[in-house]
Amino acid sequence: MSFSQLKLSSQIQKALQKNRFLTPTPIQEKVIPLVLSGKDVMASAQTGSGKSASFVLPILEHFIQNKTEGKAKIKVLVLTPTRELTLQVAQTFDTFGEFLPKKLKVVSVIGGENIGDQLYAIQQGCDILVATSGRLLDVVSKKQMNLSHVEFFVLDEADKMLNLGFAEELELILQEIPAKRQNLLFSATYPPKILSIASKITTDPIEVKIENEEPTVESVSQRAIEVNRENRGPLLRHLLEREKWEQVLVFMANKRATDNIADKFKKYGFSAESFHGDLTQEERNFTLEEFKTKKIRILFATDIAARGLDIDDITCVVNFDLPRSPTDYIHRIGRTARAGKSGIAVSFISHEDKEHFSIIEKRCKVNIDFEQIAGFEIKGEAPLKVKGQAPVKGKGKSKKDKAREQALKESNK
Repeated sequence: MSFSQLKLSSQIQKALQKNRFLTPTPIQEKVIPLVLSGKDVMASAQTGSGKSASFVLPILEHFIQNKTEGKAKIKVLVLTPTRELTLQVAQTFDTFGEFLPKKLKVVSVIGGENIGDQLYAIQQGCDILVATSGRLLDVVSKKQMNLSHVEFFVLDEADKMLNLGFAEELELILQEIPAKRQNLLFSATYPPKILSIASKITTDPIEVKIENEEPTVESVSQRAIEVNRENRGPLLRHLLEREKWEQVLVFMANKRATDNIADKFKKYGFSAESFHGDLTQEERNFTLEEFKTKKIRILFATDIAARGLDIDDITCVVNFDLPRSPTDYIHRIGRTARAGKSGIAVSFISHEDKEHFSIIEKRCKVNIDFEQIAGFEIKGEAPLKVKGQAPVKGKGKSKKDKAREQALKESNK
């Protein structure tokens, strides 16, 4: 199927052609007609499936078919879990809406930037509002924004937003928008808590799931290299020089390690930077733009870069530190092999990592042969596990406390 068969206007077709979007992905093929026909949708969409365009394109078509006069009113509200995804979705609306008869005003509302400037941009007239939920509530609390005209409510990457904080924030947001609206939900998975949230948003959605969707991206060549932990840095430098990878995204366990290794690689003459949640929004935007335009070759990042970043030319993803969960592994390696290209994902496996990596393999239904690189062979034996002391009852954190801490972390991103 081609986009021309999806009954999209010539203005949108022109933008698609300009940006080399020729064939819809399976999720776009299924969701776009449903949105155009006014249905509520609850879609299961993996990273890299093209879900943003599946709601952006039909919403833009709605604006073409339903011309409005006068000052713009907020007709579309999109909620996302991170600042980067918010900015990316807003950019997608701008990119595909380039040739619309009337230029749409798209406003991003995120933490880390001046709330007064964001409020002013909305008050000047706004058709489409893309926001993180925490900052949206900050703006709503100012009582200077009208959400009573919202016709489309989009929840993007709902599973990532699932925490105690978001469930409470959603209740407040739903009070601000009309009960009659079109609802579009996207999530990689739909566990019971997500279904509970979905039931508050929509009562009769059409569920979309791409059949036979592989849990990993088929065009990613996955490698697992055994190496002692202290040799991971030297091995990475060796591979960068030998393999000639152009754009490399390296995932680290924490912010401090990200900064430290980026500084070290710069001293070795590599074009490298770090990317994590402690950077200001201006720094994050600048660093991403430098990486996209290939002024930076190696980006050392925490899992903040694992979801939502849409950079087409990442040659290789390196798991310097393994992700905590199989789902995070899928999201990480999905940063490469985008837009129909192939890519490489390399995981460094130390003695301490082998058991955890076997769980990732099992859950992701992959079997990757371990390899070793001459000069960096793994040495020694796996350390013996020492059984810890039994927990003292009443001393551990409750589930509620943990959920609150997680909600606080998410809101501070």
